[in-house]
Amino acid sequence: MGFVKEFKEFAIKGSVMDLAVGVIIGGAFSKIIDSVVKDLVMPLISAVIGSVDFSNMYVVLKGTVAENLALEEARKIPDTVIFAYGNFITVAINFFLLALAVFMLVKIINSLKRKEEAKPAAPAGPSKEEVLLAEIRDLLKAK
Repeated sequence: MGFVKEFKEFAIKGSVMDLAVGVIIGGAFSKIIDSVVKDLVMPLISAVIGSVDFSNMYVVLKGTVAENLALEEARKIPDTVIFAYGNFITVAINFFLLALAVFMLVKIINSLKRKEEAKPAAPAGPSKEEVLLAEIRDLLKAK
């Protein structure tokens, strides 16, 4: 029973629950960024470059491959060395936008925390020493 109790205490801690919520939200947020990259950013980039399908962008380093051959078909040709950079471009853009979004989110949260900390605290009442000194003063005045 000790193991179950320890696990229950561990799972209920705030930091573990915060981490779990963060992972779940991060997974959903990652899908949003994937969609932004695939559906919004990549079409704009492909309009400038002229290629719609980045997954088939590659350079043949060794061997001969017919032009406009799909990457998977080009990889099947024996004795060919292919430098496939198209998927990397998509993943790199995806990573950059995700990192930028997380950075902006952290920046917003930090600024909200700073505003919370900057609020002046309510003035504290006199300390015990001050109260005692005031009582002594009042007693001395009364004599």
